[in-house]
Amino acid sequence: MPAAPPRADIAVIGGSGLSTLFAGAEPVPVTTPYGDPSDLPRVSDIGGRSVAFLPRHGTGHRLPPHRIPYRANLWALRAIGVRQVLATYAVGSLRTDRGPGTLVVPDQLVDRTSGRVQTYYDEGAVHVGFAEPYCPRGRNTVVTTAVQRGWAAVDGGTMVVVEGPRFSTRAESRAHAAAGFDIVGMTGQPEAVLARELALCYTPLALVTDLDAGVASGPGVSAAEVLAEVARHAARLAELVAEVAATLSAQRDCPCPHAIAAFTLPVQLP
Repeated sequence: MPAAPPRADIAVIGGSGLSTLFAGAEPVPVTTPYGDPSDLPRVSDIGGRSVAFLPRHGTGHRLPPHRIPYRANLWALRAIGVRQVLATYAVGSLRTDRGPGTLVVPDQLVDRTSGRVQTYYDEGAVHVGFAEPYCPRGRNTVVTTAVQRGWAAVDGGTMVVVEGPRFSTRAESRAHAAAGFDIVGMTGQPEAVLARELALCYTPLALVTDLDAGVASGPGVSAAEVLAEVARHAARLAELVAEVAATLSAQRDCPCPHAIAAFTLPVQLP
């Protein structure tokens, strides 16, 4: 009888820079009602914990932000047992005091995307609470661990998520800064709300790679600049993620597990 596929209780969603943590790990076959995920998750033992890695943009970074199968990704992770998610992003800063290399652990989100499917529940009145979009316990673990490791870590802030794949105009960037937003990215939504609809703990780790167009002088950010800064911090970020994954308590004493407890769900969750 073939061995059962591995399961995980923690997942890391992020870029290829984190793949070194999962070198040699076998992909886990998984299907979803929402099509294929960006890639098959790979499960490995990290610090005694079973952790899955899912490259958000797929192998070879082939999927742009607006084409990522967010629903399939989160569903696939829950289907293999995941209940806690660490999500890493490369973001632009809207503040000059939070430059490249800063790790921001935001506590708020503003959605400026368009056309992305934002829910699993197309029938029934399933109105999940989203006033606090991230897991407070997970955020605290990340901030504490990052500071201990010497990161310039910022506890809190607002991430505005734009549609992409283009970068912001200078006027858009200045408008975001004037509105009080701190960082800007392209992939943090609907990922966060879909995690909430699956009652998952979802914790953000946002690496600042550039000063956004309204903050910087000159032509503004380039893709090459972003990729170079990600590569510069990839090993260190992987070490941080590994320590956080090993440190996270298996006891989910936070509001996340109860997010959908009051509703009769129109779909059967895995």
